[in-house]
Amino acid sequence: MGGKYRITGDAYPRMRRPRKHRRLVLAGIGAVAALGLAGWGTLQLIDVFTGGDKSAAAADHKRDCPTAKPSAAPAKALPKPAAIKVNVYNATTRSGLAKDAAAELKKRGFTIGEVGNASKEYDKKVPGAGVLLGAPTAKSGSFTVLGAQLTGAVEKTDARKTAEVDLILGAKFKAFSTPREATAAVAALTKPAPAPSPSC
Repeated sequence: MGGKYRITGDAYPRMRRPRKHRRLVLAGIGAVAALGLAGWGTLQLIDVFTGGDKSAAAADHKRDCPTAKPSAAPAKALPKPAAIKVNVYNATTRSGLAKDAAAELKKRGFTIGEVGNASKEYDKKVPGAGVLLGAPTAKSGSFTVLGAQLTGAVEKTDARKTAEVDLILGAKFKAFSTPREATAAVAALTKPAPAPSPSC
């Protein structure tokens, strides 16, 4: 064999794969990769403008958001005015104030006990609208109902064992709350607060 492929004994001919075939393979791989990237980018743009898969997003949101807890149990029922015995005392210089106040409370359903002037401990020593005085147990019942009738009354407890409550009228007492205002105040206290909705 002669010419380019002549064997001389000290070298062998080198058979190389045509370079054109390799270029075609690389070009094909590049084209597939480019098409894949273009398709992925198109899907991302579609999701941006359409909001993506709303059902899947809602499911993820529901799964991540904690379950709402039930609202708190209703507050303990308050006593009716008729079940509250009220002693009305006047700690001001205005005569007849305790009698008038007792008459008004009786109209609103309260049971009236003693009516008269306040003891020396409180006489002319109540600068506010009034003082509610009773046993510690009155704080969670009688004070709430009676206090709704008189805005600004101060609550105090003593060592008495009876359930009756003293209403000591002070210097700033002008009038009781209107029946509508008192009813609304009691209703607001007995209505349980709704549970907060989840923030997520």
